[in-house]
Amino acid sequence: MEIISAEYLKSSANYTQCPAPDKPEYAFIGRSNVGKSSLLNMLCNKRALAKISSAPGKTQLINHFIINVPAIIKKNSFFWYLVDLPGYGYAKVSQKQRKSWSKMIEDYILKRPNLGNLFVLIDSRHEPQKIDIEFINQLGEWQIPFSIVFTKADKNKPGATVRNVELFIDELKNDWEEVPAYFVTSAVERTGREEMLLLIHALNEEFKRLK
Repeated sequence: MEIISAEYLKSSANYTQCPAPDKPEYAFIGRSNVGKSSLLNMLCNKRALAKISSAPGKTQLINHFIINVPAIIKKNSFFWYLVDLPGYGYAKVSQKQRKSWSKMIEDYILKRPNLGNLFVLIDSRHEPQKIDIEFINQLGEWQIPFSIVFTKADKNKPGATVRNVELFIDELKNDWEEVPAYFVTSAVERTGREEMLLLIHALNEEFKRLK
């Protein structure tokens, strides 16, 4: 899928302030410092689309970007939203702020009617973390469509990435009869980009069919 343009649209403090739900959207979430901004920039082929920071907890609002891609009919184009959500887990903020973020994220996930897929980012450098497993299991209970994205594959030796991904998937099998779809990515090497965009394209077509 070719992306014609990708532009920042707006930031919202809660789901009621988000743009009208008249376009499909795909949200990205993960623990702080998981490489979310780098992945978003790589997907959209735009280096400075999402701001990259070494400080955990930098994203504090629901950030919408509007993406323009060619439609099946060449004369037209099709727009969809990419959404950058605050990270969960560690961040140097107050307990009150963490609770506020959790409420904002939960409301968005449960109440945004045009959410086509939630991409849950997992740092492939680490063995399975309890907080990630718990978050994914919660999505299962809520019956939210999601995929797993293992990030920073270039930061490992290939064997270490394979081992950590397999350990994570094995951990999920304790609670899941069918393992959710997953991608292994590197923002540096641009791996996983085409596969993720193919999924988004298919979901866009489904959205148009049902509209």
